[in-house]
Amino acid sequence: MTMKKIEKRKAKSGNLQAFTLVELLVVISIMAVLAGFTIGGLKMAKRQQYITTAHSQLEQIRTALENYHDKYNTYPPSNSSNPMLNPLYYELSGTTQSGLNYLTLDGSSSILQTTYASTFGGGIVNCTKGSGEDAAAAKNFISGLNQNRFGTGNNGAVTILVTSVGGPDQGYLTLLSGSGFSGNPFRYTYPGVNNPKSFDLWIDLSISGKTNRLSNWKSGVQFLP
Repeated sequence: MTMKKIEKRKAKSGNLQAFTLVELLVVISIMAVLAGFTIGGLKMAKRQQYITTAHSQLEQIRTALENYHDKYNTYPPSNSSNPMLNPLYYELSGTTQSGLNYLTLDGSSSILQTTYASTFGGGIVNCTKGSGEDAAAAKNFISGLNQNRFGTGNNGAVTILVTSVGGPDQGYLTLLSGSGFSGNPFRYTYPGVNNPKSFDLWIDLSISGKTNRLSNWKSGVQFLP
């Protein structure tokens, strides 16, 4: 084989391996589209994770409320002026009277009776009363919750039940904090507007600037403007 033929074959082979500018642009475009799909898919998966976790926690509280009703033949009272500032933590945890305080059955939290009354009005139904055989023992309906399920309301004066997923948007948590809350609280009213024979229980999740509402009166997610 002559030297000229070898050089021609090398040149031909090199042309087969090289990419033109147009081909490179097409490949880069395809990679960008695939990356966009991947990022979008990850965002959707994360959103679904938030919703699934919050829904599970809402159902846990709903079950506790039904068990509470089985014991007391009523649901816990609510705060008509602010559904986010509700007494569910104390009513579902159960308390005893300890001097001037209400002490939760697990001993993890206490609140002055006067603070409770001024915040929620009245006293706690699920509170151990009396002593000996005549004592009406309170019950803890939400035992075993992690610490990230508890927040505070009324600028730290009371403990409230919150979702562990947070806002999730930080801006939404900042807004709630500005209203005196730490964490994203479960909202509660009794009797309910949507469930007039029982209660309304819901949680709002702000995800990428959109409000996703989970509730006990509508299956699935309700999107709010």
